[in-house]
Amino acid sequence: MSLGRHDRLIGELAGNLRPVQRLSSPMLRAAGWLAVVFVLALGLACFANLEVVWHRVTTAPDLWLAVIGSMLTAIFAAIAAFELSLPDAPRGWAALPLPAALLWVGASGFGCLRVWIVPHTHVADLGEARDCLVFIVALSVPLSLLMLTMLRRACPLYPGLTAAVAGLAAAAAAATLLNFFHPFDAAATDLTVHAAAMVLVVGANRVLGGRFFGPAARIDVTAARAGPK
Repeated sequence: MSLGRHDRLIGELAGNLRPVQRLSSPMLRAAGWLAVVFVLALGLACFANLEVVWHRVTTAPDLWLAVIGSMLTAIFAAIAAFELSLPDAPRGWAALPLPAALLWVGASGFGCLRVWIVPHTHVADLGEARDCLVFIVALSVPLSLLMLTMLRRACPLYPGLTAAVAGLAAAAAAATLLNFFHPFDAAATDLTVHAAAMVLVVGANRVLGGRFFGPAARIDVTAARAGPK
């Protein structure tokens, strides 16, 4: 093949190429997702009795510690998910939200040990606990889809792990927003239902995440595990 034909071939192959748009930093993309959650919180706050919510949350230390823990879990899990979407990101980023999650779970569990009921609250029955599960799952779906869509452009090398952390962020955000409409004191039934909702959301993200990110992500994972030859 002559030099001229080589040049024409290269020109044909490169003719339709478009410049790759560089992604924003993980922190900036996480801030964008969290901004959507914040706007959603403002919207829900318009329908909530904020005075009652504030009184309920601040009456017992375990309640406001649990709210802080769930909020920090959502923030740190969002940051970890976007960091994990980078090709050179270590898996250790997945541990970032764990301390906040332990605070959340620990404070919630400690509330079950109290012998007194917070004023203006009651222990949720099975029907009310079921409504909590529906709220967390229903709100986690659009938040998960938004984050997975934002993560998809980065084509993460560990799609399942990245999607699971994204699911944790969405579920923690939904659980935090539930406090606007959660006139219940801490109880074993309520805690169990919340935990079930978290497991359901994280598990669904973990299972469906690899498929959502597409075959390109699976190819990259195979290549990364194979290593250089």
